[in-house]
Amino acid sequence: MDDVLSELRWRGQIAQISDPDGLASHLASGSRAVYCGFDPTADSLQIGNLVPILALARFQRAGHRPIVVVGGGTGLIGDPGGRTSERQLNPVETVKAWAERFRGQIAPFLDFASQTAPATMVDNADWLLPLSALELLRDVGKHFPVNVMLAKESVRARLEGPGISYTEFSYMLLQAFDYLRLARGHDCRVQIGGNDQWGNLVAGVDLIRRSGEGEAFALTVPLVTSPSGAKLGKTAEGTIWLDPAKTKPYTFYQYWLNVPDEDVVTYLKTFTYVDEAGIAGLAAELAEHPERRSAQRRLAEDVTSLVHGSGELARAQAASAALFGRGRIDAVEPAVLEVALDGAPSVRLASGVPPPPYADLLVATGLASSKSEAARLAAGGGVYANDERVEDAAAAPAADRFLDGRLLVLRRGKRQRALVVRGGSSRAPGA
Repeated sequence: MDDVLSELRWRGQIAQISDPDGLASHLASGSRAVYCGFDPTADSLQIGNLVPILALARFQRAGHRPIVVVGGGTGLIGDPGGRTSERQLNPVETVKAWAERFRGQIAPFLDFASQTAPATMVDNADWLLPLSALELLRDVGKHFPVNVMLAKESVRARLEGPGISYTEFSYMLLQAFDYLRLARGHDCRVQIGGNDQWGNLVAGVDLIRRSGEGEAFALTVPLVTSPSGAKLGKTAEGTIWLDPAKTKPYTFYQYWLNVPDEDVVTYLKTFTYVDEAGIAGLAAELAEHPERRSAQRRLAEDVTSLVHGSGELARAQAASAALFGRGRIDAVEPAVLEVALDGAPSVRLASGVPPPPYADLLVATGLASSKSEAARLAAGGGVYANDERVEDAAAAPAADRFLDGRLLVLRRGKRQRALVVRGGSSRAPGA
């Protein structure tokens, strides 16, 4: 077996291990099962979830067998860790639907057809929903001293604040029972998770030992945060989701492309398969030529391709080149272009209304302060529509100038852009 722990260490992907020497020996003795759980508490995973997913993938690349537990059962309760208030309990059907979406989002990162170390995916609803309250109390609860549970950070923090319900207090028992089921059914003795899950992971290790099932291990990966200290994936504009319908691939690509210099090497280690020598080279180039942003480009390319595929990466790169490089606007798919210019000034023209003159559009989008300024800019060669120079601001754009019959990108100089969209209920500028 390849030494996956050494790989995780140089990548900075080990926060805590319950028994470092014991885990190293366990992994060195053959192909071992390693599991991580994901609770469907939203309708999509976000980029912070990639950290443990890719850790599982690294275990598989080292010859071990990853097990993904989708929390269709535990998702009905919700982990109290990292929260200052009770979770809203979601309907059973909602959690079930979200669990199915999680399965589809996680599957591409692992190899389920491997001949030597195939991945497995299970839903803990299969054993938690039939579990009676008496079984839980007799077979699991008797192994949990309340004083030990009260000492767990996730519980203690809530007790010092608004309190915690018995429902969320019991979450630890359910996750520990998952581990026991996997130990018995899959000979799984390694559980990984985010560092905020440490208490739950150790509880599972203890339950396996107290139940007479032998040794087990827990490993946590660090919680990656933004420069502001927020969990990764949370931005001023919102969460960066894995679902392309919630975060468009272009927006996803731009997120990674704009990672600050101080974070990009850490993110390359965490979110890509670039090896140690490759990352060292990118780090050296970053130090010598930060203006090239080579590390950010490699990060954005690798993560976007990993999550959304090479096709979406190519579309995002084409849009980026057209807007910020030497590419052409008409080479970009209109839907991608519209997402790329989502934050730019825009004006929407009503369907069936002839487009107004360029001067009106320039004023409406803020690219010019007045029609007279628009005329001067056009006469001086400073106005473009879909990369074609506008020579007369008093002229109106022809219908065939609009991409896909809908989009017109106005540009003042090299950098200032605005979007004109045909179709909608807005009044035309100047009407």
